[in-house]
Amino acid sequence: DLSNNNLSGRIPSEIGELKGASILLGGNLFLNSSEAPLSLCLLRNVDYFDLENDTALCPIERNALSNIYDTAKGGEWTDRTNWEHEYTSYCNWHGVVCENDHVAKLDLRNNGLSGRLSESIGKLSSIEVLDLSDNDIKGSIPTQIGLLSNITYLRLSYNAFTGTAPEGLGELSNLQLLQLQSNRITKMPDISPLDESVYNKSTFVTDCGVPSAFTDPMECKHCTMCCNANEDCYGIPKRKHELMKWV
Repeated sequence: DLSNNNLSGRIPSEIGELKGASILLGGNLFLNSSEAPLSLCLLRNVDYFDLENDTALCPIERNALSNIYDTAKGGEWTDRTNWEHEYTSYCNWHGVVCENDHVAKLDLRNNGLSGRLSESIGKLSSIEVLDLSDNDIKGSIPTQIGLLSNITYLRLSYNAFTGTAPEGLGELSNLQLLQLQSNRITKMPDISPLDESVYNKSTFVTDCGVPSAFTDPMECKHCTMCCNANEDCYGIPKRKHELMKWV
């Protein structure tokens, strides 16, 4: 118990290594120093840290990114530069781009991710670009992804996601690109047409093509492109009775 003193400066990372300990540091001057060690904020070894909910010392987005790292088997990633470093700002972790100290972009495409996508993704409330394509992430897409109200670019294609895509995708009013093809997603929610002026036929892509990889072919009313079991993708012209292969 080191609470209610005049301690300042950086909290030593060694404190976070005290297995089973309860760490009491409240009432000091740490708020004027750097962030607390990552392992301490995440309770990796200690049982309790009285300042774990202090967002200045333990930023919400840093904790969320760490949970994403853990559930997507970060130790096996191709490039994990600075991820899980005790003090390096999460804005300097590989694939993370920040604006005003908030995560604006997370680009981990083709980076060896597997496991599953953490529900903590929903805590990246300022994110605009999320690209996790060309990995091997399994399980369902977390419903919390529907909380990302600022997102414009969402690319989860070429993974191993399964089940029904979250209803919340239909609430993402700023979306300009949504690509979910080459997964095992069998059903899409009702999503309004996306503006094709930026990404053209690549704007909204799912596995809605024929022949289908599923027993019941997926329906996607407003997709701009459908991919099929042969991994061919076809643009959907405005006149629905036509189909043209997108090259």
